[in-house]
Amino acid sequence: MLRIAVPNKGSLSEAAGAMLHEAGYRRRSDRELLVVDPDAGVELFFLRPRDIAVYVGSGRLDIGITGRDLLLDSRAEAEEILALGFGRASFRFAGRPGSGSTLEDLKGKRIATSFPGIVQAHLDRAGVPAEVVKLDGAVEIAIQLGVADVIADVVETGSTLRQAGLELIGPPILESEAVVVQRRDAEPAPGAEQFLRRMQGVLVARKYVLMDYDIRAERLREAVGLTPGLESPTVSPLHSEGWVAVRAMVPREQTQRIMDDLWAIGARAILVTDIRACRL
Repeated sequence: MLRIAVPNKGSLSEAAGAMLHEAGYRRRSDRELLVVDPDAGVELFFLRPRDIAVYVGSGRLDIGITGRDLLLDSRAEAEEILALGFGRASFRFAGRPGSGSTLEDLKGKRIATSFPGIVQAHLDRAGVPAEVVKLDGAVEIAIQLGVADVIADVVETGSTLRQAGLELIGPPILESEAVVVQRRDAEPAPGAEQFLRRMQGVLVARKYVLMDYDIRAERLREAVGLTPGLESPTVSPLHSEGWVAVRAMVPREQTQRIMDDLWAIGARAILVTDIRACRL
């Protein structure tokens, strides 16, 4: 069986569980640490998100879902193979107003963070000498307590930093999101390719919808220009002479605009359907 590491708590856990369920895998009951799904040929191990890259990098587990920030900070022998589009956040420096505005301003400063691997590597690449202070969490208070001059942390909305009286310094260190990881340079484990196809199918199903509509044959070229589909749309003649039915996948975020544009060129009976699963 394919052995998959899944976040057991935190911001990634619920979204990862939902995506796995959409991909056809068993849901976790209560606080199970192991879910065996013989029909899908997988074992799901629910682990601390920060440890997942270590387990996968060591070869103990075949594949895992974790954050890009946690993967890089772990320095494990694991690599990203698929971005999953949820859990997005920026990793940024922040300090009290007047602490600085560029990376150069951090020279000689004490920087508190829960991600010392990422921060030290970033400072080394930039040639900025600074002291990295490792904390396990709640780094926003480190400046007030005199532990550090600056912090480096994951920023989703920035509201927590503003409440602490802090402002961002310099550009993002890293743009993070949930990713699938495997052992670096390893051959795919049996079942891994099927797992990736299922996850990619969920990503496509979330990004696109299926649109059906009727259009006069003489306006078909214009309509296809609006709905080219992934390869090309399906076009079928209707019983009413001079009309055709068109079916195409369109980006979910553009659905309403495309419907308006189709209506403007004479399309009628425009229907939109969610895609539950797909293989492309």
